[in-house]
Amino acid sequence: MTAPGRPTPPSLAAWLGEHTEGLIAIRRNIHAHPELSGEEKATTELVAERLRIAGLQPRILTNETGIVCDLRPPGTAGPLLAFRADLDALAMQDETETPYRSQVPGVAHACGHDVHTAIVLGVALYFAHHVDELAGGLRFIFQPAEERVPGGAVDVIADGGLDGVGGIVGIHCMPKMDVGTVGLRSGPITSAGDMAQIWLAGPGGHTARPEETVDLITIAARVVDQLPGRVKEALGDPDQVKVVFGSIRAGDAGNVIPSTCAIRASIRTPSSELWRELPKIVDASLAGLLDRTGTRYSLEYTSGVPPVIADEATVSLVRRAAVAEFGATNVLEAEQSWGGDDFAWYTQQVRSAFVRLGTHDPRSAGPHLDLHAGHFDVDERVIPIGVRLLAAAALAFFG
Repeated sequence: MTAPGRPTPPSLAAWLGEHTEGLIAIRRNIHAHPELSGEEKATTELVAERLRIAGLQPRILTNETGIVCDLRPPGTAGPLLAFRADLDALAMQDETETPYRSQVPGVAHACGHDVHTAIVLGVALYFAHHVDELAGGLRFIFQPAEERVPGGAVDVIADGGLDGVGGIVGIHCMPKMDVGTVGLRSGPITSAGDMAQIWLAGPGGHTARPEETVDLITIAARVVDQLPGRVKEALGDPDQVKVVFGSIRAGDAGNVIPSTCAIRASIRTPSSELWRELPKIVDASLAGLLDRTGTRYSLEYTSGVPPVIADEATVSLVRRAAVAEFGATNVLEAEQSWGGDDFAWYTQQVRSAFVRLGTHDPRSAGPHLDLHAGHFDVDERVIPIGVRLLAAAALAFFG
């Protein structure tokens, strides 16, 4: 029988009562000044400065974006528990009308990374002043470039970010869930995410005589329409893969058949085994589709992240902590997502849990907006909830 979790101490409630507005202000600062993957220098410095003020010693990663910061109580030894936040924003427009909306055209925190950063920073600042409550050491990872394939987690690991770590917990905003709820799942919880870019080429020609050339737009449409089905058929399990095209670029005039066309797709699977087979399956399916069309082509296949595989024991530990803190009715079984996250690279190295945090305001009459939506925003009550959850997980991990 597993041991029950225990709620966080009253000192955390008092600390959050005093500091929650400050954490929200940090989140809004980051939200208003988003930075793309690999460019998070101002965000890195903002977080590092807050850590230094608290008496901690953040280490900025070799690429000058991202932070690793340890906190170990005197006299303790053993593996560290790591908490991971991500710093980067998306290349898209912020369509909200909030006072803290993005001030950078074409860049927005529409995935909640600003919230993740505020939460993990809050945990670090709390324990910096209440280190006596810990029986072991913590590592706070503020990671760059989560949105870039194959992800900044690879750089964190190469920079020693997992050295000495015995477990890691990641968090992610979930606008489909109401604020105050927590989603957990053992085993696969996200999917692998790859990218494919296909170049098509032909002699070009006049749209009055498509039969005399390679009608490249028609061929591209055939690829977009038929390649997903061919890949599913080759895998033998249509529920285990999604091939979805997001970009087609060809031509400039309505009466000219172009000589080149570039199309891009994301390719996803929840299966680690199928993920390894996908590059050759996509290549063979494309070759069969274009055979005898006269089209020259090339395929650039970029393997992205594997699925996030959450460790059963660590998920169970976090679940017990969440139930003790928020009650069993607010701790849900998370669905496996078709989205990807480079947190997967950490799960291949150490035992882990990946937590979905509900961010939808149930008082709102508006829809449950999805991640990566231009109007995405969160109920900021999720920030103290996230701090409480991770603090409870830390106490449970060493308890």
